[in-house]
Amino acid sequence: MKNLFNPGDVVVVDFPGVSGIKRRPAVVLSSEVYHTSRPDIIVGLITSQTAAALGPTDYALQDWATAGLRVASAFRSFLVTLPPSANPVRIGCLSESDWQAVRVCVKTAFAQLD
Repeated sequence: MKNLFNPGDVVVVDFPGVSGIKRRPAVVLSSEVYHTSRPDIIVGLITSQTAAALGPTDYALQDWATAGLRVASAFRSFLVTLPPSANPVRIGCLSESDWQAVRVCVKTAFAQLD
């Protein structure tokens, strides 16, 4: 199975929500190892509602424009696994510093499993 996306890629996808499906940006969190055996991708929400993204598992993206986003945006640890039918399209990639901060948010969101 060919991996079309890499961790840290910014994509737009058909994202499920409370009021139906919306086309919105997200960051790919699933690894190359995951992609070798799965057709879906694991993504985290990117929102333009930066004032609401204040929790310890949220992060205001510093390099949002270079990531392909049109407005100031934040990562939120609202994670979902999406099938290929979510029509993901790559629009950019997080900067190294933003990617490292997003990884810390995701780690903070999950209990230690060891």
